[in-house]
Amino acid sequence: MSTTTTRVAPRWTVVPDDPAVEPSKELVGGKAWSLWRMRSLGLPVPPAFVVTTEACRAYFAEGGLPAGLEGELVAGIRLLERELDRTFGGTERPLLVSVRSGAAVSMPGMMDTILDLGMNPDVEAALAAEAGDATFAAEVHRRFCGFYGRQVLGCTEELEDLPDTDAVRRAIADDVTEEIPADPWEQLRAAVGAVFASSRSRRAVAYRKHWGIRDDLGTAVTVQAMVFGNLDDSSGTGVLFTRSPVDGTREPYGEYLPRGQGEDVVSGRITPRPLTDLAERLPAVHDELLTAARRLDDEGRDAQDIEFTVQHGSLYLLQSRPAKRTARAAVRIARALVREGTLTPAEAVRRVNAEQAVSLLRPEIDGDAAAAATLLAAGAAASPGVATGVVVGTAEEAQRHPGSVLARHTTSPEDVQGMIAASAVITEVGGTTSHAAVVGRALDVPCVVGCGAGVVASLAGRTVTVDATSGRIYDGEIAVTAADECADDDLVELTAWADEFSPVRVLAADGEAACRLGPVFDGDTVDPEALGDGVPTIPPGATAVRGAVFQSADGARAALDAGVGTIVATRRLPVLLAAIAHHDAHGRTA
Repeated sequence: MSTTTTRVAPRWTVVPDDPAVEPSKELVGGKAWSLWRMRSLGLPVPPAFVVTTEACRAYFAEGGLPAGLEGELVAGIRLLERELDRTFGGTERPLLVSVRSGAAVSMPGMMDTILDLGMNPDVEAALAAEAGDATFAAEVHRRFCGFYGRQVLGCTEELEDLPDTDAVRRAIADDVTEEIPADPWEQLRAAVGAVFASSRSRRAVAYRKHWGIRDDLGTAVTVQAMVFGNLDDSSGTGVLFTRSPVDGTREPYGEYLPRGQGEDVVSGRITPRPLTDLAERLPAVHDELLTAARRLDDEGRDAQDIEFTVQHGSLYLLQSRPAKRTARAAVRIARALVREGTLTPAEAVRRVNAEQAVSLLRPEIDGDAAAAATLLAAGAAASPGVATGVVVGTAEEAQRHPGSVLARHTTSPEDVQGMIAASAVITEVGGTTSHAAVVGRALDVPCVVGCGAGVVASLAGRTVTVDATSGRIYDGEIAVTAADECADDDLVELTAWADEFSPVRVLAADGEAACRLGPVFDGDTVDPEALGDGVPTIPPGATAVRGAVFQSADGARAALDAGVGTIVATRRLPVLLAAIAHHDAHGRTA
């Protein structure tokens, strides 16, 4: 193929390496934007270029890679080659790349990534000679074939545990008609197309629908030079949260896997070690990582989720993004950022949504009842909450039986629709930064990970109570106790701030002010058959409303639209936050 570096119009790629020029997240996606931010701060980041979301839209419009993109892929690779003094597909100092999705709105684990691209038998030999380790090079080749076979060729066979490249290739050949091309350029073109296509996968569509994310955003594709956490004993990979995504405390929260690649950690197939393992093995690298994490937390004005790799004792940062967090962590982090002088109270109340407030006020398991219950299994608490349901073993069963408890050896992006339908998720393996944990927190579904081998089989069909706050699974249904909005310091202060910025007054149903109100329209007295879209028609001139229907986000919005000035609610904070969000969405400032 031609190796010209001449750019042709339109331009489909961006090189986010100029510290003075901030790229558009809409154009390059959140992942590439974070690379630009880290690089502009002087942090160690492998070089990369980005195929934009405009190219993704053109891909779907034209039914393939748009004209001109092929030449720009060549130009982008040439930039990486020059910066690293390596050659893509070369037989000396070969360059391998990762091809990673990155939408403008974070959707962790929903789209595809292909690592170690550019590998073939000749490149394997060159990598083995450079590293002085044929086993390492063979493992990189095996991994690449697995990625390419699954993400590009659509192989549905289990490839992860096959012993070598030949076994992976045979399994792919038995399942699909295509083979993995030896030409790295052909690999690259096909991988970019596959990542584009993954933005319209069933799991990605389901995730966007669940969170109300626009369906036309597409994805950018980041092509980045590979660094190898599986190179030697002074190499590894990990994930670090600058603040706990479970309870919001400001302390490092993460995991490290020596001699691993990033996919090993997030897939949940391998249970990694605590971050203290990195501190013991490579204390200087650990210190460098924590210094970078503090800077990213400060610069980002929010808790960060950081992916990193250590290659032969050198730290590389691969991504930093606002961390998906539990409702408890969202409230505590927002409050802490105000105390630290990072956020104003007005900004803090906009960091927590009504759904999170509702979640935080859900009932908790009763301590006495738990003490008397039969403990069936235990693991790491990854996304807190309590749920009771019948255990099912597949995502399809969870979809057929909403409210069941989904138990898996480990979850993958294909399980997301089942996770959305389930009341709780438990896994046999994986840590608190695995796919199940991260997606569980994003969905606010109670999740316990790493419960041990055999849990799926032993619990299938049983009714259990999952206490994902403590990481325990009990037999049968366990009693719960109601949470008190006024007994939680975090909620009390957030409610006070929300009171100040809310466009509507929200009174406690059992408070004196509510009792002194004049006529109040009570939505609970309306015939449910007459509700239509779920919210009753508020009479003209009504100044105050009460009832369960107005404690939902839809009800609060309806009250604001009707010009109501007061809502009486059993739980005040969710209504206040819904009112503020609706107020902001209509271009008004509190």
